[in-house]
Amino acid sequence: MFPSTPADAKGLLLSSVRDPNPVVFLLDLVLAGKKGPVPEGAYSVPLGVADVKRYGSDVSVIAIGSAVGQALEVAEELASEGVSVEVVDPRTLVPFDWETVSVSVRRTGRVVIVDPARRTCGAAAEIAARLSELVPDALTTPPRRVTWQDVPIPFSPPLEKAVTIGNDAIRDEILACVNGRPSEEG
Repeated sequence: MFPSTPADAKGLLLSSVRDPNPVVFLLDLVLAGKKGPVPEGAYSVPLGVADVKRYGSDVSVIAIGSAVGQALEVAEELASEGVSVEVVDPRTLVPFDWETVSVSVRRTGRVVIVDPARRTCGAAAEIAARLSELVPDALTTPPRRVTWQDVPIPFSPPLEKAVTIGNDAIRDEILACVNGRPSEEG
């Protein structure tokens, strides 16, 4: 489980407790103190069901955890420039909702995966590889990733900012994808 909102955190946690299988619940530390609306009473968010946070037609952004909020901010900015960005929050990594993600990528033909983790061996790498297998005919460009750099997270706030995901990096990769430019990440 990898919630992006306080409401999803509560709903996924309750689903996790009720699930008869072992569950790993990951909380993005950037979101640990985040406040937001949470329904009262017991409710659950189904495991393995993604949430399309914003519909679009030019590019699908699969964003995980704290990256969902960043992707939505960038999508709003780009909308004023005529770029239509779809933002999908998988909410759980295993099970993963490949159906919802595949439908989104088939509709847009492009995908940028934003993962608040290191580039090597992260969820973004697995999602990109799997989409290349599942919907190769739908992709007009290779899947792209926006991730942290492959280094330990520094203690210094300016250095931390330099190695983690920023809105500018998300924006640049989306525009490069839509405009058919090579990835700057290589």
